[in-house]
Amino acid sequence: MAIRLLRGVLNLLKWGLCAVGAVALLLTALIATPLQRPAEMRSVSDSAKGIDWSTLPALERFQARDGTWLGFRHYAAKGAASGRGAIFIHGSSASSATVNHALTAALAMRGVETWALDIRGHGASGTRGDIGYVGQLEDDLIDFVAHVRKSAPDLPLILIGHSAGAGFSLRVAATPIMQDLFVRTVLIAPYLGYDAPTNRPHAGGWANADLPRLFALAALRKLGIDCCAQLPVLAFAVPPNSERILVPTYSDRLMRNFATRGYRLDLPAVTHPMTIFAGAEDEIMISDKYAEAVQAVKPQVDVKVLDGINHMGMVTNPKAVSTIAEDVATRESGQS
Repeated sequence: MAIRLLRGVLNLLKWGLCAVGAVALLLTALIATPLQRPAEMRSVSDSAKGIDWSTLPALERFQARDGTWLGFRHYAAKGAASGRGAIFIHGSSASSATVNHALTAALAMRGVETWALDIRGHGASGTRGDIGYVGQLEDDLIDFVAHVRKSAPDLPLILIGHSAGAGFSLRVAATPIMQDLFVRTVLIAPYLGYDAPTNRPHAGGWANADLPRLFALAALRKLGIDCCAQLPVLAFAVPPNSERILVPTYSDRLMRNFATRGYRLDLPAVTHPMTIFAGAEDEIMISDKYAEAVQAVKPQVDVKVLDGINHMGMVTNPKAVSTIAEDVATRESGQS
């Protein structure tokens, strides 16, 4: 009896030590490898050249449900009204005051009432590089649409996103409580998730992930331990000393929220028309794989690849800007 009891105690001790060791390994992974920022990606940095910033609207703010004031810019429609509006979601590290201005201004010039939002964690919205919880960005967007509805109660709205913002827009289009907020979704050079065949390694040099930390945080969540999600896990190839304008790193919870849940999961849940625009010379994504990947899951999604355009050119190059703006302003909302 005493021997069996001793064996039981030793067995518990062994498993206890194993558990302590596993937790120690996870904690080591959380702090062992400093997050390394990639070298500046010149094709992204140079995309701001030649943009007419004189027409950039003033920053405005609205209050989200948690009391935080979030930033946005309103581009009032010019000329003949198109009878539709658009909410634009910028890409990773960016804001409403970065290079997407060329496209959002072009939308307004074609009669589309346009709003460009500073996603929480970017620009003038909240703490740079972090959010409070996964799902907060959806809450913010619902609150922002409610704010827009105060001045445009019946205007049909199109959701437009670029790059990571396009991945988030896909997430929104697949969310039951949100998908009816928009009559159509337009994805520009979208990041479709970590397992998408459209991804280049390290996003072509744009992003660098702390994989040990990511794996450790994922393991902790599986154990029911939701901690340390504020730690940075993703760094971007932004220019040195650009923190005043751009966000250099994302926390784990911002990275997980500002993205699709996975294109194979989200696409089947999309209920409204969706179009993807991509550039044939995209150095961050593999554009010629969009159609095959997406239409294998959702054949109704229209995919258009524009020759001679790179990733940031999709929101800055006059050819791409004109093509997308004209499509948003004129295509019937019932068409992909």
